[in-house]
Amino acid sequence: MQLDLNLLTALDALLEEGSVAGAAARLHVTPPAMSRSLGRIRKATGDQILVRTGRSMVPTTRALAMRAEVHALVQQAHQLLSAQQELDLAALDRVFTVRWHDALTAASGAALITAVHRQAPGVRLRLSAEPGTDDAELRRGEVDLESGSSTPTLPDIRHRLVGRDRLVVAARPGHPLTAGPLSLERYAAAEHLTVSRRGSLRDPIDDALTARGLERRVVAAGPTAAFALQLALDTDLIVTLPDAVTRTARDQLGLVTLPPPLPLPDVPLYLLWHQRYDEDRAHTWLRELATETVQALFAPPSAPPEGPAARPEACTGGRS
Repeated sequence: MQLDLNLLTALDALLEEGSVAGAAARLHVTPPAMSRSLGRIRKATGDQILVRTGRSMVPTTRALAMRAEVHALVQQAHQLLSAQQELDLAALDRVFTVRWHDALTAASGAALITAVHRQAPGVRLRLSAEPGTDDAELRRGEVDLESGSSTPTLPDIRHRLVGRDRLVVAARPGHPLTAGPLSLERYAAAEHLTVSRRGSLRDPIDDALTARGLERRVVAAGPTAAFALQLALDTDLIVTLPDAVTRTARDQLGLVTLPPPLPLPDVPLYLLWHQRYDEDRAHTWLRELATETVQALFAPPSAPPEGPAARPEACTGGRS
């Protein structure tokens, strides 16, 4: 059965105005055109819809019963087919799934949740563990926003570079490497720990050492940065990992941070999403908020305040 949805708009106008002339004026058509639409509506529904009583027309019992539903359907159709309305964050009711690697979640997850809840109290965030590099969940719409250290290979996955993180070395306080300059040879001779969900005992650092004729001893692989940092605190293992996303965790554990003794490439950090969300205003808002939250990790530390109050000697007359 073929349906002309224009008849639904005509029916809504007829029921609201209660006359052919009024409905025609409302929809900016001629009365004969509206009369023909009423005839088609009567044929489609098997009901007179409007019947004449004296000099006016009144709706039938069935027309009265369907009036509210018809009006709601027309309004929904207009909303569905019209341009997107301004985003009302206060009224937004939605669940977003954000899949970030554990270090980024630990560093920025709380700030993102706080910012989202402050701006859109009806939005809920589902922070899920990062299972790997499978983009299927992004394509199926099961994940709204993901983090990664490389650009996607699939053309329908969008990406945005939000920062570049330098690598640093973390060791327990009192570790032998913290005494004196960290030479390349001392670094290579230490016992190392890698961070790998798949348990890999090798990463690009080994390639950089091999190019210099050196080899390190990797004792263990940890599944998360949190595990690796705790193990570095409890043992003589050292771990080389991104600086910004692990800075808070290292400081909380009291670990010593050392610069690596060889040049290592920065680690890029991308946010990824499926192209279906390009024009989704709520998703765009989440992307922008997530970008601001993550980029705050890479902001330089605030400079100390200037002026006499900032200089102890100005208050003590230079005495120490």
